[in-house]
Amino acid sequence: MSLTAMPIRFLLSPSLGEVKEHVRAELFGRALAQRLGRPILVELAPSYEVLERELAEERVELVWGTAEQCTHFASRARAVLRAVRAGQGSYYSALLCRASRPLTSSTLQGTRAAWVAPRSTAGYLLPTRYLTEEGHPPADTFREERFFGTYRKALLAVLEGEADVAAIYTSHPEEDTVRAYLAEHLGTDERQLLPFAYTHATPADGLIITSRLPEADAATLVSVLTSIAGSTGGLEPMLGLFDSEGFVLASEATARTHAPRAARQTDYLAAELDAEQRCLRLWTPTGRAFGRDVREAEGRPLGEALGMEAGGALAALARSARHSGGGRVEYRLEVEGETRWFAAEATLRTPAEPTREATTAVLVRDVTELRAQEERLYRLASFPLLHPEPLLELGPDGVPHYANPAAHKAFTDLLQLGARHPVVVAALAAARRAMAGDTPSVQWQGRHWELTVTHLVDPEGLRVFAKDVTARKQMEAQLFKADRLAALGSLAGAVGHEMGNPLAYMLANIGFAREELTRVAEALRAQDHALSTDVADVLEALIEAADGAHRLKTIVQDLRTLSRAPPEQHKTVDVIPLLEHALSLVRVELRHRARLETDFRPVPRVEGDESRLTQVFVNLLLNALQAMDEPDAANNVLRVAAYTGETGELVVEIQDTGRGMSPEVVARIFEPFFTTRRTNTGLGLSVSHAIVTGLGGTLRADSREGEGTLLTVVLPAAQEMNLLETELGDEPDHAAEGK
Repeated sequence: MSLTAMPIRFLLSPSLGEVKEHVRAELFGRALAQRLGRPILVELAPSYEVLERELAEERVELVWGTAEQCTHFASRARAVLRAVRAGQGSYYSALLCRASRPLTSSTLQGTRAAWVAPRSTAGYLLPTRYLTEEGHPPADTFREERFFGTYRKALLAVLEGEADVAAIYTSHPEEDTVRAYLAEHLGTDERQLLPFAYTHATPADGLIITSRLPEADAATLVSVLTSIAGSTGGLEPMLGLFDSEGFVLASEATARTHAPRAARQTDYLAAELDAEQRCLRLWTPTGRAFGRDVREAEGRPLGEALGMEAGGALAALARSARHSGGGRVEYRLEVEGETRWFAAEATLRTPAEPTREATTAVLVRDVTELRAQEERLYRLASFPLLHPEPLLELGPDGVPHYANPAAHKAFTDLLQLGARHPVVVAALAAARRAMAGDTPSVQWQGRHWELTVTHLVDPEGLRVFAKDVTARKQMEAQLFKADRLAALGSLAGAVGHEMGNPLAYMLANIGFAREELTRVAEALRAQDHALSTDVADVLEALIEAADGAHRLKTIVQDLRTLSRAPPEQHKTVDVIPLLEHALSLVRVELRHRARLETDFRPVPRVEGDESRLTQVFVNLLLNALQAMDEPDAANNVLRVAAYTGETGELVVEIQDTGRGMSPEVVARIFEPFFTTRRTNTGLGLSVSHAIVTGLGGTLRADSREGEGTLLTVVLPAAQEMNLLETELGDEPDHAAEGK
């Protein structure tokens, strides 16, 4: 397989949800890929409408389409191959009713119809067209029409009295042939249904090879598909996916599709029948079949020799074979109290002498055990296909040999990059290291993947499971951040405590020195002493030292605030006065940077500490003002709003029209010591966040670069009981006095 070859998209009609069909489709696609030398991606369309849209927009190379889609797109396609059933590339639809309540086309008025699906040819389109042509349009005829999704469900709806009419495909418009198909779906219950009308024939559904596929590849694909029937190439068993014996080009669909097939050896029953389905010969290893003694069956009708339940379906198959040259059917029967599955094949045998009449050979096998094993096999084989996480199989050189649908969905560039894909490279490196307990990981397209790599022996290669651990990685990062902040809080508390006393000494001594030097400076100036200028310089230095010490004291207080748990006792606080006070504290900065807009509405009182809440608002206001440049003060706006939220909580918004922040910066602004300004300590917002969350509230930031930032504080309203206690706190307890 060439790594540069683009994959062929093979789109199938909507799945009915059977695991078997998923596996068959995957195996069929892989078998075709081996013969074409190009990768084939098998996909199940979510609906017929999606399938048709993909066809119309030419985004797919190969499609399993309905009869109508095959006809509609034939003129634009490279080729259309019709499915062959019972030797024919066309089929009919049979209308059915309950045998206990016979109907005709003329007696359908007021009955209920059970259809398969809106795009089902034999299960809906053919019968409704036929009825319309006969003068019984379904909309005017039926009092109820329902879609059941599958033929079996629609047929059961009629059997169980939920509906009166259904339809099923049939290779020939005769009752025995219809019963053979009914037996596949219903077993012995098929006798309870009665065919009463047949539609015109329609070309079969099939495969559409679109013009997206190069002409040479299309010719190869046509050759492979039309030679499946009767071949020994391994594809024939997979035709069960299409309920078909093979494929034929649409232009040849009405001709005989292949020569009579050689009979396969069977270990159960072999019979040769004449034109009237009488047994010329009938043989089984034990002399018994379907629970009956068949050693003297020669000369007797097949239905009489085997019983009508078994013999009727085989006789219908034999009659169909006389029309087409061969056929096959699987059905189930109750044999001696046990449900058994049988596979039957019929082949028309042309006599050597022209004067002699052709006979029909019938071979029957009991496939009950085979089907039981097949179900287990499909269940096991479906694991990689339906596994929700990516699975790959690689050759020794890293060439991908298989990738399940989840892998193709997660790694859309896998086929293009091949052995150069980062997941493949990481898997090969892990296989070479072969370290016990080593879990290789790779980051690709914003996701984190952990790989489990195992060695395959025959054939040699690697099997790789990829697990998406992005959410876990994000959680680990959050936990690491939380642990770091907790350690930082402990350190901040210890540092703040240790720095508190030295700072107090420094501030006290600096204050004492300033007072003494001020007195000395005044005395020297009175004497016009030369040293007065030097003393003034020392005083200026002490003033700067005092400013630095006060700034350091503020940082220490912030550190201690960050590390302390919130106080357990809160008072009920009216926030509007606190906001107004905070605005007055920053009025100098405000005057030089922006115009103020306020919108204060009635708000609930909250539980908290007045000084701490004032600190929060001052920090947020200063942060907003410093985000706006002084030269643009005439256009800058600081908006402060307070209102009651939808669930009764207090909401305070502080919005600026400054520079804004990138998403990366917004994600970190509440981290201690994180700042984008060199003159800032990076503690203001983190301290504010700690105070607000300690009060049970939230503080969040929304920002866009070039547009500004919105800081939102949300605090829960104070409980009514606490408010009442606060209001009554200063009044005498008359009840207590009376006791």
